[in-house]
Amino acid sequence: MPNDHLAAAVRRVVSSDNCSGCGGCALIDKRISMGLSGEGFDRPIVAPDNGSSSREAARRFRRICPGARLDAPPPSAHEHATFGRYWSAWQGAAADEEIRRAGSSGGVLTALSTWLVETGRSSAVAAAASGENDARRTVPVRITSRAEALRAAGSRYAPVPTLDGWDPDSDQAVVAKPCEVAAARAIALDRGNSSPILLSFFCAGTPSQRATNHLIETLLPGQNASEVVALQYRGDGWPGRFRVRTSAGNEGTCSYEESWGKHLGTDLQWRCKLCVDGTGMSADIAVGDFWEADERGFPLFSEAEGNSVVLARTERGHDLLTAAARDGVVVLRSVELDDVARIQPLQTNRRAVLGGRLLGRLLAFRRTPRYQGYGVISRAIEAPIATVKAAVGTLTRTIGMR
Repeated sequence: MPNDHLAAAVRRVVSSDNCSGCGGCALIDKRISMGLSGEGFDRPIVAPDNGSSSREAARRFRRICPGARLDAPPPSAHEHATFGRYWSAWQGAAADEEIRRAGSSGGVLTALSTWLVETGRSSAVAAAASGENDARRTVPVRITSRAEALRAAGSRYAPVPTLDGWDPDSDQAVVAKPCEVAAARAIALDRGNSSPILLSFFCAGTPSQRATNHLIETLLPGQNASEVVALQYRGDGWPGRFRVRTSAGNEGTCSYEESWGKHLGTDLQWRCKLCVDGTGMSADIAVGDFWEADERGFPLFSEAEGNSVVLARTERGHDLLTAAARDGVVVLRSVELDDVARIQPLQTNRRAVLGGRLLGRLLAFRRTPRYQGYGVISRAIEAPIATVKAAVGTLTRTIGMR
């Protein structure tokens, strides 16, 4: 039997814990589908070889998979040490109060998604939302109306292969995690297509589905999981609360600080701990929380009106943002990114220690993604003590996993 090069290439990424579950690989070969693993993350499943060009499919997989390699986007008008390239930086929110409240941090992505389809700039927007058949799960969706955009509003801290619901040969825009947006751009380039409109958000990592299930069990002990009919991670305020409701009307709720800090954020996949881009550098527009801060500069999570940092990463993104502002879709005012970096400590620290984490994995004889053009080595040299600590810590944790 000939070697199955595609299956081997996929297996190398998954077995090294470098898969992000983006779903991009399912778009390059019909043999690949996505399914939930025993650890609660979306992973590719490769069907037996059907006689297609396995070698060429493997080459395509390695070009587009963010768990295999990730190339930095081209330079832009400006560069920031934490947030990378950008064309313009803003503080903003949706002008529509309903959308602003429904969104996780100001409703900007929900407002832009609605505007893109209503103005015909995109026929649809590929995104993610709560599953209709199982509210505990997060599933790919296509937004074609304001009502659908509102239904998909708010963060989903759970695995979902967003690209599994995207048609790369259409004019559909994409709202997705930074790794998914990078894969979408790579897929378009690989197919010789123009890059779709890409919208992203600041990401701290993808929690396991188990984390959501355990949180539900904590808030509603003894409830049958199949009875869950509504689940909201954030939104309906800023930052908003985790809320779950059953068909019997029983409800459970907790703060964002508790849901993320004590449950969801403690069960992340390994690829996220090795992430070179948590702020959507490959997108046209990327949005994150513009938290209020205490006197020490740490983010505050008290409820308030949603407020976002909005980065136009490309000239196209800048033109879209300013056009949306002229149309009264979003409200923007300029912002200094150094001020944003102070209230986004996770993103700042992640960039500083990434080189050490990658080194720790390599010392444990584990493969890591290949990052080109992100300045990983130069950052590691600039912070030698942090790099060594991160390397030792990652090496220790990796060895302990065996």
